[in-house]
Amino acid sequence: MSKDNKPNKVKISPWLIYGGILLLFLAINLLFGNSGWSDPKPISLSKFYSYLDKGEVGRVIYDKTQAKVFLKPDAVKDNAHKDVREDVFGKPNKGPHYTVILGDKNELFVDKLYQANKDGKLNDYSAEQESQWGELFLTLLPVLIIVALWIFMMRRMAGGGAGGGGGQIFNIGKSKARLFDEKNDIKVTFKDVAGLEGAKEEIQEIVEFLKNPEKYTSIGGKIPKGALLVGPPGTGKTLLAKAVAGEAKVPFFSLSGSDFVEMFVGVGASRVRDLFKQAKEKSPAIIFIDEIDAVGRARGKNNFSGSNDERENTLNQLLTEMDGFGTNTNVIVLAATNRADVLDKALMRAGRFDRQIYVDLPDIRERKEIFEVHLKPLKKSEDLDTDFLAKQTPGFSGADIANVCNEAALIAARKDKKSVDRQDFLDAVDRIVGGLEKKNKIVSPEEKKAIAIHEAGHATVSWILEHAAPLVKVTIVPRGQSLGAAWYLPEERLIVRPEQMLDEMCATMGGRAAEKVVFDKISTGALSDLEKVTRQARAMVTIFGLNEKLGNITYYDSTGQAEYSFSKPYSEETAKLIDEEISKLIEEQYQRAIAILNENKDKLNRLADILIEKEVIFKDDLEDIFGKRPHERTDTEVVTEA
Repeated sequence: MSKDNKPNKVKISPWLIYGGILLLFLAINLLFGNSGWSDPKPISLSKFYSYLDKGEVGRVIYDKTQAKVFLKPDAVKDNAHKDVREDVFGKPNKGPHYTVILGDKNELFVDKLYQANKDGKLNDYSAEQESQWGELFLTLLPVLIIVALWIFMMRRMAGGGAGGGGGQIFNIGKSKARLFDEKNDIKVTFKDVAGLEGAKEEIQEIVEFLKNPEKYTSIGGKIPKGALLVGPPGTGKTLLAKAVAGEAKVPFFSLSGSDFVEMFVGVGASRVRDLFKQAKEKSPAIIFIDEIDAVGRARGKNNFSGSNDERENTLNQLLTEMDGFGTNTNVIVLAATNRADVLDKALMRAGRFDRQIYVDLPDIRERKEIFEVHLKPLKKSEDLDTDFLAKQTPGFSGADIANVCNEAALIAARKDKKSVDRQDFLDAVDRIVGGLEKKNKIVSPEEKKAIAIHEAGHATVSWILEHAAPLVKVTIVPRGQSLGAAWYLPEERLIVRPEQMLDEMCATMGGRAAEKVVFDKISTGALSDLEKVTRQARAMVTIFGLNEKLGNITYYDSTGQAEYSFSKPYSEETAKLIDEEISKLIEEQYQRAIAILNENKDKLNRLADILIEKEVIFKDDLEDIFGKRPHERTDTEVVTEA
């Protein structure tokens, strides 16, 4: 096994070993010992003499006051002694079976034993007292257990370190941060982080601060106290932090924002104090708090009861610690979140998180680099083109691309292939975007026809409109919760104009419009389409200020504070106007789609017939019916049939 893949050694507590030895000793004592667990029965002296005369007694051990009687094995099996036939574990009772109180008849008793032994009725008798260590141990066992537990708890109270004992009741206020240093195998470096050039440049400067602080402090500069990584989920914020841990060669404390939260009052603040104490002792050091919005949410916005808020106390302590230690301690705090809008303003001010580093979704060039990283461990075909893969995944994050590569490998293995090829990646994208194919789903011929018309409507309208996304393929094979699907490659735009949004809305309404044109009926199959266009229309009216009646106004609050308000930021008259304008926008694009489909009804039906026959159609099929796309873009490559 390589050095990088060393198995983690399991550390066994000495107290666990001691407890195991104790339990083993008890088990042996119970099973094989004669420590009184067999519960001998007291009998009278006369009854003992009758057993002795019958020759049923095998051995007797006596002292001045009492005697312990051991029956012969044959006598134990007799029904007369069935009360002592088994011990408490259901096994044959090894004795002693009876006890006899002697009183002042000790000499007569010994004479009786002597005569019985001489006559062969008694095997053995002895005045030597049996060892009482077993009984003494059982008597002292509860005391020993209490003492052992007390010593164990005292040792746990005195012990504990960084992340050690956070789950113990006496160490609950200790930080749960995981410490990475030179002794840990942190292999992630900036070379492993594809894309994100701007973010890496800023984050590399922070590493340089820690490696060579004199370079900046010698001319009067101050090392920043904190940097906040902000961006959508899966874009690589945590990966960047891991790269910092690998590059900085300084102690790196990593934990999640939720690690501060506990049901006990004061625990979060205590863990914050302990975390910064440890970081100062090991400075220069880095503290990384993932998902900081778990404790950094704006104060006073969601505490309606007015009671003491443990999360707010934790945040207050974090604010104090970040502003409390001097810049010469060389401790930098990194944090990551995808909800920067809900963070407390005091946390975001200069002097705490001095820098905000935005980690956006990768563009086409960065996606190519990310693909090259995740394709390294795969056995891929020689003709696989990473440029092609990057163009097929617009809007995918780094985590999505990693998932595509893994899914493609699974698909190739499922097909018994020796390498992963282009079609496997296309199938993986389809699987992730649309869901798993359900070819065994029962669909009636009428429903299949309706689904084909619906999807053909989307394809037809998007083919004709200038700003609609170019088509990749259309299928009527059920996937996930959808009965059919159409794939497009949207153009990657930095800004979107109204005509582009309207064309996209019109193409989205093409499915329902096709049902109206062909069947003069509509169905529930357009639910996701309606949801999408309603969201787009509402954004045009209330967010981007693209409506003439409402004018240049937006009701979007980038600070996130509006979600805590119970009132709308506009009047009832404005709300009515917004509803009317949203409905008007959607209806206009619906009628526009109907007009386009009426002009191309024959082609629509031909496309639907091909779709019913093949179940999947590609760009080439549309070109055969409609001809070349009127507004074909040459800067974007689309998928052709493989």
